[in-house]
Amino acid sequence: MSYSPLTPLDGRVAVVTGGARGIGLESARALRDNGAKVVLADINAESGTKVADELGADFFQVDLTKSEGVARLAQQIVEKHSRIDIAFNNAGIAVNVPSEDCTDEEWRRVLSINLDAVFYCCREFGRVMLRQGKGSIINTASMSGIISNTPQPQSAYNASKAGVIMLTKSLAGEWAKRGVRVNSVSPGYIGTEITKIGMANQEWYRYWLEFTPMGRVGEPREVANVVVFLASDASSYFTGSNLVVDGGYTCW
Repeated sequence: MSYSPLTPLDGRVAVVTGGARGIGLESARALRDNGAKVVLADINAESGTKVADELGADFFQVDLTKSEGVARLAQQIVEKHSRIDIAFNNAGIAVNVPSEDCTDEEWRRVLSINLDAVFYCCREFGRVMLRQGKGSIINTASMSGIISNTPQPQSAYNASKAGVIMLTKSLAGEWAKRGVRVNSVSPGYIGTEITKIGMANQEWYRYWLEFTPMGRVGEPREVANVVVFLASDASSYFTGSNLVVDGGYTCW
């Protein structure tokens, strides 16, 4: 048999949540460069519109913590493009606060964006893919879903990302025989806007580099390459997997 190029996406429709910056932006660019038609979804209309214009993508403003908004988003994408082939559920936030000081509002905000919204997206985009009999869902988890970071306190973030990993495995098992693959990608410390805020704390940054065998933070494109792989037929036997992109942090 002959082998085709590993990651052509051939006009497939890819929705990227949290696509206005960081890993979402770089992944949207990589999906587009590999042939996908990209749809960006973000709560920030100004930056989302700007990025969409740059990439030649569609943009929809949506609050992903509202399930009705996610359902409407899926409907709008199908109305315009007839299908959804790839969903990169990437939007998320981090809150660094000692657990004894974490308020109900802070806890719920992290869980609602990092876990509830991921479920809503999986459910709504998954329904479309199940009707099609094919699709690839990629969820952004984190190495924080399998280890507890130090020295910064972030129990809500860690719990939310552990939830994403188990949600991914659960959906993968349910939907595998119906043609829909569900995987997660777990970045370590990546040089995004959020991580750079933490890097400004020299004590935190020193720990991060010391505990990372490769001795550096990653770049968003290094995660984007994994997203493209999971979106493509090159990963056709992957489902329920959690690919860790952390410079070796979790190997110690």
